[in-house]
Amino acid sequence: MQCPFCKVDNDRVVDSRVIGEGSSIRRRRKCLECDRRFTTYERIETSPRLVVKKDQRREFFNRDKILAGLRVACQKRDISESQIDALVGQVESDVFERYDNEVSTRAIGEYVSRRLRKLDSIAFVRFASVYREFHAVEQFAPLLSAVSAGADDDYYADDASAGGASNGSGPGANGGPGLDGFGGRLR
Repeated sequence: MQCPFCKVDNDRVVDSRVIGEGSSIRRRRKCLECDRRFTTYERIETSPRLVVKKDQRREFFNRDKILAGLRVACQKRDISESQIDALVGQVESDVFERYDNEVSTRAIGEYVSRRLRKLDSIAFVRFASVYREFHAVEQFAPLLSAVSAGADDDYYADDASAGGASNGSGPGANGGPGLDGFGGRLR
């Protein structure tokens, strides 16, 4: 592995740890030339998933985009980087397990929202307000009511624009066989 500091390809591994439920390995390396340390990650390479945007554009799934959004939502909260990374790993696993080739941004947003809500309600409200594109204070009321009441998915249950996240998801939802309720195809 080439050292990111001195660009010499001469290092040794000083520590290896399995992370993300065994789906990846974190390695600490030490450059034998400049004595600096750096971290590398190994992940299983899978066939890429395409994310279908609201305007129907398609781009490759990028976990770093989810990570960046979560970092903003979790800013100044008592949430560690490892918790955020674990959440992203869980969402990534959901996407790769449930979809063969395409997944909507709506589905990804719902997966992130549901997991984040269990982790931290304030970070969840922050994320949801951006993800759901709130433009007025009144749009927060149903969300805050659902969070305050501790209801699992009541906020999304009656929202037809959410793609049937809690009612009618699964094969046969949205009137089509094998649709997951988010506009993506299930395996």
